[in-house]
Amino acid sequence: MDLVTINNDKQSLQNVRLGKDVKIYSFVNAYGCSIDDGTKIGTFVEIQKGATIGKNCKISSHTFICEGVHIADNVFVGHNVTFINDKFPRATNEDGSLQSESDWNCVETIVEEGASIGSSVTVLCGLRIGKKAIIGAGSVVTKDVPENAIVAGNPARIMKYAD
Repeated sequence: MDLVTINNDKQSLQNVRLGKDVKIYSFVNAYGCSIDDGTKIGTFVEIQKGATIGKNCKISSHTFICEGVHIADNVFVGHNVTFINDKFPRATNEDGSLQSESDWNCVETIVEEGASIGSSVTVLCGLRIGKKAIIGAGSVVTKDVPENAIVAGNPARIMKYAD
């Protein structure tokens, strides 16, 4: 845990494991997560507890990485990307009481090494994005993306495979 560049003190970093040479820009809210060596986190990003981000990743501004998301090394995440970790979200229980952490199941998502996720993509939970896959901007990912696949659309569909 060497150099961590934090470019503004208006952010929350609670119980975060930071690797070497991590760069974190303004207004980041990260707690209970892990960010590995050489990764860059843009402005207005939230990274929740239990999320992991590998080495040499680039997480662009306005992105939401929720609990249960695991991002491998060398992954690019564009601006305004949203990950989801609950298949059936509800605010309240049958009795009308607000749901708590014990009232739902976190569903994990895996982003494999070298994947690239375009701006404004939404990734549903329980999926695997394969190595070096590319997801086009604005896509909604509803099922696994194979290794080297290039996908786009709503729902995201395979357009072709990278050479």
